[in-house]
Amino acid sequence: MNQINPKHLNIAKISLCLAGVYNILFGAWVIFFPFALFDFAQLERPLYPEIWQCVGMIVGVYGLGYLIAAKDPIRHWPIVLVGLLGKVFGPIGFAHSLYTGVFPLKFGVVIITNDLIWWPSFGLALYLAYRSREAD
Repeated sequence: MNQINPKHLNIAKISLCLAGVYNILFGAWVIFFPFALFDFAQLERPLYPEIWQCVGMIVGVYGLGYLIAAKDPIRHWPIVLVGLLGKVFGPIGFAHSLYTGVFPLKFGVVIITNDLIWWPSFGLALYLAYRSREAD
């Protein structure tokens, strides 16, 4: 652990905490207002909004995981890894949907706020976990 810069660890902790709060709020927004994003993107409302609400529940639960990981990102690196994988695969899926014409570019605002902005801080947390294991 002596190779870990405390400032970098604090950045990782704060970022995971912010990601946790964001995910919980976004998940709640999707659950309580399932049509809002579709209306914003001028898409047809889904026939079964409950499926989209389940996505909101999953996002919210991930947020709880990020808050747990924020306490000790080194110890809870698997939560961070799973979160980062979701934040990488989400944009890939969106790119496919954009390419095939399923979603318009406007729907991609969610990719920026849910996924892309968190890549550096999740990557940092995983790098710190790797460095701490290297020091052992």
